[in-house]
Amino acid sequence: MKASDICSREVITCPSGTTVLEACKIMRANHVGDIVVVEATPGGEPRPRGILTDRDIVLEVLAREVDAATVFVDDAMSSPLVVAYGWEDMREVAKRMRLHAVRRLPVVGQAGELIGIISLDDLFESTCALLSELSLVTRRQPHFELKHRA
Repeated sequence: MKASDICSREVITCPSGTTVLEACKIMRANHVGDIVVVEATPGGEPRPRGILTDRDIVLEVLAREVDAATVFVDDAMSSPLVVAYGWEDMREVAKRMRLHAVRRLPVVGQAGELIGIISLDDLFESTCALLSELSLVTRRQPHFELKHRA
């Protein structure tokens, strides 16, 4: 399966220049652990610049005892941004997550526009669905053998 098939299309975003406190409020209101920092393109499509995770907030703001209202997402977000491409298969996405030690990747299209976000949980869910489907192959085999030999 391709990243574009299994990613979540509902991505919570904020523009660069948003304070970390504002981003936290957006994350809380939407019950998410990350927010994708975007910039507008000339065509109006959002293009991801970075991602701010709850872990980034803890390590870069809270642990340093910095006022979240005075820090911008650009200064606390994970950098450089690692993305998945819509046409990539699950294995490529999983490998990139492993290589960069991240659990979430913005998914971009041909022009670099944001089309979704894919998480480790999304990969687990798709993999489990595939394994479940494969397990049915061996369960159905005796049924078809009996049907054809009767």
